[in-house]
Amino acid sequence: MNISVELTFSPLQDDFEKHIINFIKKLRASGLTIIENPLSTQIFGEYSKVMQVLNTEIETAFTLMDKGLLFMKIVKSDRSEYEPHF
Repeated sequence: MNISVELTFSPLQDDFEKHIINFIKKLRASGLTIIENPLSTQIFGEYSKVMQVLNTEIETAFTLMDKGLLFMKIVKSDRSEYEPHF
């Protein structure tokens, strides 16, 4: 089963930028399809692989910072090829 995940990662501390960059670089290295925009990062792939990567990288990111917030939306389908029809 394929899924699409949208993440908004917000470290709640002054040095937030380095934590976001590190998190995104690790997601890029996962081999999954990643689409980034100024407000979120989207990840697409097979459910168990995506969740395995997220479980590892979210735990690592949270360990490396004092306080943080992560919003996550999951859709049961691969929406990586979505194009607006209007």
